[in-house]
Amino acid sequence: METTKCKICRRLGNKLFLKGERCMSPKCAFVRRPYPPGNKGKGRGRRNVSEYKKELEEKQKMRNWYNLRERQFSKYVKQVLEKRGKVEDAGVALIKQIAARLDNVVCSLGFAASRPKAKQLVSHGHFLVNGKRSDIPSYRIKKGDVISVRPDSRKKEAFKNMAETLKKIKSPAWAQLNAEKLEAKITAEPTFDQSVLPAEIHAIFEYYSK
Repeated sequence: METTKCKICRRLGNKLFLKGERCMSPKCAFVRRPYPPGNKGKGRGRRNVSEYKKELEEKQKMRNWYNLRERQFSKYVKQVLEKRGKVEDAGVALIKQIAARLDNVVCSLGFAASRPKAKQLVSHGHFLVNGKRSDIPSYRIKKGDVISVRPDSRKKEAFKNMAETLKKIKSPAWAQLNAEKLEAKITAEPTFDQSVLPAEIHAIFEYYSK
């Protein structure tokens, strides 16, 4: 059954990996129906759009990719816009702000298959930051922090086979991951590879500059 998240990907014309492992399987709705909802298979149907509409779509791609509400995403963008001229690369500054969120770090480390799932697990209090329980997805992670799964949470279904799963994936360059302990130490400022982002960052800044 197609979900709302699947329709978001189809509408925006990008696979945003909002359903985790399902997005990597043949069951992915974007793969099975690579056209906007309502087009009945008549190709992508991407008509010529205005510059404003393009900027809006780029913003929506990035916002959904990071699983952020509009208010949250616009806050991050506007904070960077206020510093424009004071930072070397506004795009990098924006990515670093969002990448350092606890839910994004949890997902990047492999503790969750998708950002929506990571946000849910963090909100339910399954993680410790420097030994203290944290249930705030937007909590900003810094170099030197240690993120771990709560001892009581390791019995939960979501974490039962996680140690074996983590051993098979490559951890980000900015963290030292201990798969057996379900723990990671942040060794550098969390960030993302810009080459894998689904949207044009400059278009997003143009959208919010109007």
